[in-house]
Amino acid sequence: MLPERVQFILPSRFRARHPLVPVVRLAGPIGSILPFRTGLAISTVAPMLERAFDVEGARAVAIVVNSPGGSAAQSHLIFKRIRDHAEEKKLPVFAFVEDAAASGGYMIACAADEIFADPASIVGSIGVLSASFGLDKFIERFGIERRVHTAGARKAMLDPFRPENPADVEHLQGLQRRIHEVFVDLVKARRGGKLKDENGYLFSGAFWVGTEAAELGLVDGLGDIRSIMRQRFGEKVQLRLVEPPRPALLGRFFGRRSFSQGGLIDPAEALGALEERAAWSRLGL
Repeated sequence: MLPERVQFILPSRFRARHPLVPVVRLAGPIGSILPFRTGLAISTVAPMLERAFDVEGARAVAIVVNSPGGSAAQSHLIFKRIRDHAEEKKLPVFAFVEDAAASGGYMIACAADEIFADPASIVGSIGVLSASFGLDKFIERFGIERRVHTAGARKAMLDPFRPENPADVEHLQGLQRRIHEVFVDLVKARRGGKLKDENGYLFSGAFWVGTEAAELGLVDGLGDIRSIMRQRFGEKVQLRLVEPPRPALLGRFFGRRSFSQGGLIDPAEALGALEERAAWSRLGL
């Protein structure tokens, strides 16, 4: 048999076949989509998942998660798409946590049949968060009058430029409870009897490092993708990274060159960077 380094000259049917595992890397806040700062959303993730699960001869699919969370809807859509592909192709899915799989990031990780983390990874935050600012006293101080005209009595609820309305807060908390129930039910369905939760603390929104997450049943073990995949499929397993779609040429040129080299700051880019930084900072990262 020819050495592996020259087997590329042979037709594929004559080459030595080693176990193949496509790898999809999902990194960044979920749902944070801006013109030149693309976060994780079903629109950007779906093409990578489809390509990964369509790889001929794949033994499994590995998902590398590194996300502080974000949109509940986008997290659930990505979770469901992974499960749909896995069930259709009859392929096991492994998730590997890098810095964090928190909140929506953990929801996505739960699409895997097994989850692994680094001892220092952040895992959990099974809860729902809504944060904003109250600016009514700020505009009052500077003599700014807020004018809002609506058709629908509750259309302007939670307007940050108006005093907080207890009825609006109650409505928001009701929405959060229902979303939280979806999240909790999903985790229980996927993790089953692996969870060790005696007092409901797992679903309080708290988060833990990888070693604690393993003890609580939030992950199946500790380890990195290379080591675990070699244990499961042998030393010669091939990990094939599925690259994300590249941004359009004009987007790359104008989005990076015009603003950065011209010394200008794109407000949308700046806001996106602040939001992303805040999401990671909440986890101490």
